[in-house]
Amino acid sequence: MIELKNLTKRYGNTLAVNNLNLSVSKGEIYGFIGPNGAGKTTTIRIMGGVLAPTEGMVVIDGINMADDPESVKRRIGFIPDRPFIYEKLTGMEFMRFSADLYGVDERVFLQKAQALLKKFAIFNWADELIESYSHGMKQRLIISSALLHDPTVIIVDEPMVGLDPAAIKMVKNMFRELSRGGMTIFMSTHTLAVAEDICDRIGVIHRGTLIATGTTGDLKRDAGVEEADLEEVFLILTEGQQI
Repeated sequence: MIELKNLTKRYGNTLAVNNLNLSVSKGEIYGFIGPNGAGKTTTIRIMGGVLAPTEGMVVIDGINMADDPESVKRRIGFIPDRPFIYEKLTGMEFMRFSADLYGVDERVFLQKAQALLKKFAIFNWADELIESYSHGMKQRLIISSALLHDPTVIIVDEPMVGLDPAAIKMVKNMFRELSRGGMTIFMSTHTLAVAEDICDRIGVIHRGTLIATGTTGDLKRDAGVEEADLEEVFLILTEGQQI
């Protein structure tokens, strides 16, 4: 469902992503973790079609992003780490704006939008200006808007930032439900407990290079610690790399 082939991104002399190769199957929740500056957000933005790679390719559902970006983007629900929202719109107006971008059928828009806003507990604020929303409410609105067009792939950067424990539980359950329905989820996160809890496999990126990938058990074996949580495994894998 997702294939990254020899993906590379340079900014001048800085190598942000270095020959990244990985694949994610249909219905899989794939966690993408790494220290600050490791290349996570750059990779996410390339996958979302926001940045062009210096080399390599992104293939979603068998389609090369470079060959047909519009078709690929219609298959993706993209949730960036710092989403831009038109705060002078109401929540429902923003949902309609997002629906128009993706060509959501007007006949089903209202029902889908209301269901999503109710699911994320912001329906009562649907007619309020977004500038009055808390950070967590804005984050839930962005996730709602990304699901309007029934994407086959969700690409999300730091989905839990600013969410309270109840909202985090809600999003985790929603991701599990979507993956059971066949949706593929690629999730970059610093919240290692969340990655360990819901991800089928996890990739560790460090200084632009994928240094490990697999189940939590696979990563523990790579780190040489069978009895450890993901935080300890992460520190062993990243701190053991040569500068």
